[in-house]
Amino acid sequence: MALSRRRLIQMGAAGSAALLAGAANASSARFAAPRLLGDPFSLGVASGDPTPDGVVLWTRLAPDPLAPDGLGGMAHAPVTVDYEIALDAHFRLIAARGSAVATRELGHSVHPEVHGLMPDRWYFYRFRAGSAISPVGRTRTAPAQGQAVERMRFAFASCQSWSSGHFTAYQHMAAEDLDLVVHLGDYIYEKTFTRGRADAPLTPFPREEAVDLAGYRLLYAQGKSEPALRAAHAAFPWVVTMDDHEVDNNWAGDSPGTGLDIHRLRWLYRRRRAAAFQAMYEHQPLRLAQMPSGPSLRLHRRYTFGDLADLTMLDTRQYRTAQACGDGGLVEDCEDRFATDRTILGAAQRDWLLDGFTRSTARWQIIGNQVAMGQSDYDPGPEIAVGTDGWDGYVADRDAVLGAAARREVDNMVVITGDRHQNCAVDLRGDYSDPRSPVVASEFIGTSISTGRDGADMNDTGRLLLAANPDVKFFNAQRGYVRVELDHRLWRNDFRVVPYIRTPGAPISTRAGFVVEAGVPGVRQAWRPDDPVDAPEDNAALAEPPPR
Repeated sequence: MALSRRRLIQMGAAGSAALLAGAANASSARFAAPRLLGDPFSLGVASGDPTPDGVVLWTRLAPDPLAPDGLGGMAHAPVTVDYEIALDAHFRLIAARGSAVATRELGHSVHPEVHGLMPDRWYFYRFRAGSAISPVGRTRTAPAQGQAVERMRFAFASCQSWSSGHFTAYQHMAAEDLDLVVHLGDYIYEKTFTRGRADAPLTPFPREEAVDLAGYRLLYAQGKSEPALRAAHAAFPWVVTMDDHEVDNNWAGDSPGTGLDIHRLRWLYRRRRAAAFQAMYEHQPLRLAQMPSGPSLRLHRRYTFGDLADLTMLDTRQYRTAQACGDGGLVEDCEDRFATDRTILGAAQRDWLLDGFTRSTARWQIIGNQVAMGQSDYDPGPEIAVGTDGWDGYVADRDAVLGAAARREVDNMVVITGDRHQNCAVDLRGDYSDPRSPVVASEFIGTSISTGRDGADMNDTGRLLLAANPDVKFFNAQRGYVRVELDHRLWRNDFRVVPYIRTPGAPISTRAGFVVEAGVPGVRQAWRPDDPVDAPEDNAALAEPPPR
């Protein structure tokens, strides 16, 4: 059963201390690891949510990660897990040491939050449980608030269905020169949609669809069985959020998604959501502030990277009203999507987002967003056909956010988005009811890591989107991730793609590059595949954007 804060209180002080030690830092008591523990670090290590003075570290003890009960092969007893952080990979220059308690109640995961580190520095970290030592991870603190920062490099990714194909893109991401990785949701899929791996067994997974804590734990463990994913986690700090498939397809606030009919019973759905949230917390580098309380958790948060960028992570699932005119599919003549009481953010999160525009002094406003914000019309004729699971179904909230960005002169707002399994570069307008409305921001939609199988450079959906939406400047539907480099003058965006994922070992290439010039909202194509230089290896090719 999913753990709640009320349950922590009921367990009493000793139990609560042990549990919270698994989420935060050490308790004074030590709990020995079993002698025959095997490899408890089979799921790897991770770090995330960097601040100027620290990060959160993560691992989960799981010597048998795919054990059907979801317990990872661990007994009931708690285990003390030690950690070290050093300035060097050989751990000669130790910057911090501590311990945390891994308990059964949190799947024997630990989330120690480390403070007192130097800003804007690389560190190395590792864990120990008994005589077992984890792989070494590398992490980085954020620059101090207001610190002059020359450049920042990060990647963003989303949508990784294990059964659809190999996570090859992460192998290449781990070799990049990055400061950070942002994951925008669909880290797991609650059920198997396809069998896209050429080498995958045809026998079903122990559960066809996850509905309880054991099922969700197994899906995270299955995903983390991919060495490429573990390598990318170990190479950089991550900032993560969720979309729908961490729980159920197209779920919306208190409304179940399109999954099992039985879970349309509200109390069963809330229990399922609590289990999904706890499993997410147990498998991600999230802070104690993000520990779920039953069927709710706070994932919207903001991180500052010196004077260069603010990263604002949104939650477009938990507080939204149910989709307009159906369950999120394509609709025409849906007046309900314009209703002013419909929200994708919830009033409190929307006010928090808009307040951040006013208070920020950073050069760039980066919005980590799950579903497409720009209008996506799928009818190239006079009618408008849009899906209502994205911001097209919540027009009042989109108008409020983009309108506020225009009124408050947020010139350098860039929205990064997942969900669509497509690469798109999009101009965002303040009012889509007026074609003459000015462009106020830019949106880059990143493709999936694996969902959608091998994909294609162009398909019928892409042709429709490009024909019907003048603000959509680029489309591609291969698998991969997006790499971003920004300085005070330019945002450089590279769509990194692999040609196949059904079998491992695919090479990486950059399909296209786009830039956003500071002070000039909107996307500009910087180079194309037929250009003589592969832009990621020669940034001079991105130095000057083409004429508008």
